[in-house]
Amino acid sequence: MFNRKISRRKLLSYSAKATLIGSMLLSNPLKLFSGILKDSSKSRVILIRDKRVLSSNGNFDKAVIEEMLDKALLRLTGAANIAAAWRQVLKPNDVLGIKSNVWSHLATPSELEQTLKEKAMGIGIKSNDISINDRGIRTDKVFQRASALINVRPARTHHWSGVGTLIKNYIMFDAKPWKWHGDSCADLAKLWKEYGVDKKTRLNILVMMTPLFHGVGPHHYNQNYIWNYYGLLVGFDPVAVDATGVRILQAKRKEFFGEDRPINPPPKHIVYGETRHQLGVANPEKIELIKLGDEEDILI
Repeated sequence: MFNRKISRRKLLSYSAKATLIGSMLLSNPLKLFSGILKDSSKSRVILIRDKRVLSSNGNFDKAVIEEMLDKALLRLTGAANIAAAWRQVLKPNDVLGIKSNVWSHLATPSELEQTLKEKAMGIGIKSNDISINDRGIRTDKVFQRASALINVRPARTHHWSGVGTLIKNYIMFDAKPWKWHGDSCADLAKLWKEYGVDKKTRLNILVMMTPLFHGVGPHHYNQNYIWNYYGLLVGFDPVAVDATGVRILQAKRKEFFGEDRPINPPPKHIVYGETRHQLGVANPEKIELIKLGDEEDILI
């Protein structure tokens, strides 16, 4: 009886701590992780920004997107040239699924999708071995036989998970995606291993061109909470990229509201992506953030 009471108290304590961790990630991430985790190699994340990418009428410049992606990949891989960089990511015999996002208010730019397809074809992957898809991936013949995945989507706040970013982008691999909504989508990273996509994902790109930093309700969208950030976050580690994106969103919220206003619910699935599911690292001290391009209003 005594041990059962202790276990119950511990369970309640762990639950409270999990909520606190998610909140602290946003407001003071360095303090949160200081001294908690063992030393390991840092995950490299590239933040590249270029104001030329977005025209005054809101259209994206495909040539600038390609230039941004090339610069980011060169720094991410350390390759001598862009052809060698892409050969580190993909092989000519790969079957490639580009997991995009089609949410009507803030979809993955088609210019970026097509650039990724062209880069894949440039190293020898056949056009019919490449598919760009979101909600139909489970019945997509290319995705069903894919040996490689590229994960790309815009960053936005989200009613159930706090943020809709790269970890959450794979929720459509499950026939019942809603089953992952419990506890603020805390265990989304588990899905990656359950469906084996952690082994297939070659590149993660969080689109930070016009992120959504605030909203209320399950299908929230308000143009007042969109801003032109002109950026891409690129990395091999989806947790590290997501954690960096959240820091930028939170900084924008503080700037906009004039006070610390943590994302609600706290995106603890990103923290758990490291501490519970070992998908990657969320600890900013274990992330090598390389900034390229425009630094005005960079917020990080």
